[in-house]
Amino acid sequence: MEREEFAARVQEIREQLYRTAYGYLGNAHDSLEAVDEAVYQGFRARKKIRQPEFFTTWMTRILIHVCYRELKRRTRQQEAPVEEQGAEDYDGLPIREAVERLPEELRQVIVLRYFTGLTQAETAQALEIPQGTVVTRQRRALALLRVELEEDV
Repeated sequence: MEREEFAARVQEIREQLYRTAYGYLGNAHDSLEAVDEAVYQGFRARKKIRQPEFFTTWMTRILIHVCYRELKRRTRQQEAPVEEQGAEDYDGLPIREAVERLPEELRQVIVLRYFTGLTQAETAQALEIPQGTVVTRQRRALALLRVELEEDV
């Protein structure tokens, strides 16, 4: 893949990548840095992509790995996540906090499906799991969210 094509395709999905990173990291600054790092890594590896039609899921997978590294770094440094004012419309909503309390495997599916807007097939590719597993995890996560949010009301 040539530089110009890579740049054009990244520009098309940049907002989607940001939403994904924000779903994992929870603040604007770290999310922007994660997207930049993922784009850099994708650019360096652009000639290795085997199926260019799956560019979006390929980049999403790179971004997820970058986000995991950042979360591990946070854990090692034992930092509390810093919330930025006005970073996203759903920051103060109970749904945001409820999603953060989900088990990691369920939270991944919810973030990719609802905050990023990936299809079930794209989510399965990004997480490298079967599509049926995505469906099951999505159903379980939504049930847990429903119960937790009903308790808040």
